[in-house]
Amino acid sequence: MTQFLGAFNDNLFKSALVILITFRLAETYNVNAQIMITAVAGLFILPFFLFSSLAGQIADKYEKSFLIRIIKFVEIVLMCLTAAAFETMHLWWLVFLLFCMGTQSTFFGPLKFSILPQLLNDEELVAGNGLVNAGTNIAILTGTLCGGLFILSPLGRHYISAGVVGVAVAGYAASRFIPTAEPSSPGLRIDRNLFRSTWEMLVYPLSNKDVFRSIIGISWFWFLGSVFLAQFPSFAKDTLGGDEQVSTLFLVIFSVGVGAGATLCNKLLKGRVSGRYLSYSLIGMSVFIGMLYMFSASAPAGEGLMSVWEFLRGPRAAGIVFSMFMIALSGGLYSVPMYAMMQRMTPESHMARVIASLNIIDSLGMVAAAMLTALMISAGVSISGIFLSMAFLNLLMLPLTIKLSRISYD
Repeated sequence: MTQFLGAFNDNLFKSALVILITFRLAETYNVNAQIMITAVAGLFILPFFLFSSLAGQIADKYEKSFLIRIIKFVEIVLMCLTAAAFETMHLWWLVFLLFCMGTQSTFFGPLKFSILPQLLNDEELVAGNGLVNAGTNIAILTGTLCGGLFILSPLGRHYISAGVVGVAVAGYAASRFIPTAEPSSPGLRIDRNLFRSTWEMLVYPLSNKDVFRSIIGISWFWFLGSVFLAQFPSFAKDTLGGDEQVSTLFLVIFSVGVGAGATLCNKLLKGRVSGRYLSYSLIGMSVFIGMLYMFSASAPAGEGLMSVWEFLRGPRAAGIVFSMFMIALSGGLYSVPMYAMMQRMTPESHMARVIASLNIIDSLGMVAAAMLTALMISAGVSISGIFLSMAFLNLLMLPLTIKLSRISYD
């Protein structure tokens, strides 16, 4: 619940700010909306590069539930300031506070996954990761939808202001029920040199090849997912001729699909930490991406943009919806064992720092995905073509999943 509410608040804030910049603040402050939105996205990710090494060290050195409660209390303070900034429509304060929220998320990130192996038995690890992943995707979906739907309504700023503060308070209340998790490495000396500690943190997983493989595998999931999520609006409009409701439908399908895959994973593995289904789920993602390409390639050019109901009545809608759901389900089935295996193979004394290094590599992967997509679009590649290229690139991860699939802990 603590993780769900935190992810919901992040996306409620981000979505409301992006919509507000697009339709109100860009004109008021005489700034380019697209450039500003890109900068906002970068500012939220920037703290993961800057502070993940420090966050990982602190999470290993001190008791984790106490740290989580401190971070959640800081979120309340930040959200009170955010509410005031929304009420006054102060763009630069909102941007600065989003950076602060990114920093808060950076320090929470290593805690949420490193605490699971301490609180759960080995046979509960897959189910625990499945719940966290499914809940996170639902939080991203609902937070994004609520931020976009409410901010421009007559009382939208009041709703969002009350919402971010209320959710932050609920998150702190939930954190009060987290059991104590003793320090993993209480004697650790914290290195305040961020560049040196970041480098050492990135190098450490190389000493365990299977841990490093699982980190690369997880980062690939976020790379692939960020390509799809970023291109849903363009895919809906330019490829399928649908309006913003169709784009929202795809976001819903994708989020529910990942959650379904995360839940299915635990049922298939019956609590075992195992990579036996990794290769199948990876191949499944590529196959269903290929199906999505075939269904969308036959989309006829129409006049005007279709509503979601017009789209769903179309002959190709069922194939597109099914393909997209199965891509996401395969992704959930792929990512959950990766997290559980990484936790199972990492020494407890280094758990939070390894997860902090994962956060850094995840962020690099999402930036690389944005750059690659921008290059392909500038080269004239269609959105469907970008998706299809991802299907082939995805198969390059097959040797890695084959090696990890041999690992199983009963």
